[in-house]
Amino acid sequence: MKRICWHISLISLLILLGSGCASYNYRYRQSTYDTRVEQGTVLKSIQLPAEIEDKILALDPENIDEAGVREILARGPAPRIINIRGGVYPVYLAMESFSTFLIEMGYPESKIRNPADGSYSYSPYTNSAKIAGIIAWYYEKEGMKVMLVGHSGGGIQTVKVLHELAGTFEGKIRVWNPLTDEEEDRYSIIDPLAGVERPVIGVQVGYATAVGAGGLATLVPTHWSMIGRLRKIPDTVEYFTGFYTILDPIGGTFLGLVKSENTYEANGTATVRTVTLPLTYNHVSVPFTSHLASNKAIRDWINNYVPSDEPELTVEFDTSSANILWAADVWHSVKKQWCLEAQRLIRAKRSMGVGSGSTGPNVGP
Repeated sequence: MKRICWHISLISLLILLGSGCASYNYRYRQSTYDTRVEQGTVLKSIQLPAEIEDKILALDPENIDEAGVREILARGPAPRIINIRGGVYPVYLAMESFSTFLIEMGYPESKIRNPADGSYSYSPYTNSAKIAGIIAWYYEKEGMKVMLVGHSGGGIQTVKVLHELAGTFEGKIRVWNPLTDEEEDRYSIIDPLAGVERPVIGVQVGYATAVGAGGLATLVPTHWSMIGRLRKIPDTVEYFTGFYTILDPIGGTFLGLVKSENTYEANGTATVRTVTLPLTYNHVSVPFTSHLASNKAIRDWINNYVPSDEPELTVEFDTSSANILWAADVWHSVKKQWCLEAQRLIRAKRSMGVGSGSTGPNVGP
């Protein structure tokens, strides 16, 4: 058994060392983000009926059912989600499956796809400073804190991006335009709510999560800078959840057997959780979750899920519920952050005396 595990680990490492790529035929429609951002620019673009604003403000971020998502949240603004996939070539399909899960659960597709090429995720080998610059661009143009979801090497990259935003590696970072996929000649943005200039360094992510980050994946040269930093979460994120599985030969530090070596901790103001997934969860396939959204009983269970650091599934369904615990925990956090960001934007808008309108804000790349 030990010999089999050793061979699996070696093969996995060799695969991790080769970056994968995927081509997409999807043609993403361009949008107009050319307006210079000043105080009130973004807030004035949010045109919602007053009754929808009231309903969003009345939501409890910790308890949102399917009707709350589809009939209320989906009619308002939504934060950008950036997925960062693992390094194995076919693993981009896992993040496509997860993205499909989010969309079928009610999240706007336009807030998940990469506007440059229509893809659902970034490579874990994408420059972390570039992703940080993209996060700042989105925040400036949309007024909502971005969410990050990382799997395997993408989980390591997710934490690295948080450190980039904290200034761990460089003292300044360029803004990066995701529409043109080009960097801009500036290191600061106009805060969309305050209307004042601020550096990219210090821009905060709303929610970030990493699953299967550690172990053999840290041996990839692009991840060496995260050795000693991976489990330390800076205050450039509000809420962070790290997932690991015991006996994970690829992403578990010391195979996930030593809890202290797989536990994430805040080194600032972030709220940080570490979740242990059951032994049956496979490192490579965890994000394959699109099947979950097609069954109403499973959707209801997921929407009613209460987060736990050691979750268990105590019910049986008449169809596959593989990876449901990871999906439910992430979806709970996504719904929560979506609600918090929408409420924050509406309150800021009202405090400026900006009136309500009749059109929705979910227009864009």
